[in-house]
Amino acid sequence: MKSSKQILSLLTHQPQFGSLVQHGCYQKFMALLPPRFQTAIAFVYIKNSTLFIALAHPGYKMELNYNKELFKTLLATLREHAPECREQLADSVVFFNSKYHMPTEADRHDTIPYYHELSCGDFEAACDNEALEKKFLRTKSLIKKHHTQTKA
Repeated sequence: MKSSKQILSLLTHQPQFGSLVQHGCYQKFMALLPPRFQTAIAFVYIKNSTLFIALAHPGYKMELNYNKELFKTLLATLREHAPECREQLADSVVFFNSKYHMPTEADRHDTIPYYHELSCGDFEAACDNEALEKKFLRTKSLIKKHHTQTKA
């Protein structure tokens, strides 16, 4: 009886499952990257000797663009050390913004500021403009109302 490892090896070496081997190589490539680059990259693929790297956010593009040679070197190192990744060859690296990246729960941050109001509303609303003075007085009353609610 064959072990599960042998069965998986047989399946992955068949032509119709070649993309599984490529996907495994892409996962190994991502694991070699520093953590800050791992969060910046949504997914990678190689086509026509070009390594395409999809970014999770457009803000990472400049930083990763400075490190193109790092990606080429890591891919060459992966080709040397992982026999199943020998076919992964890239002469150039292209970064693009991915519109298909779905942020996970870890990527989302709560944006509601939870803090205690430090002001007591003890300030003067001395200004010449009546509309502005009304806004100051309204703000002052809101602060005092919030301050008495938190003390209770």
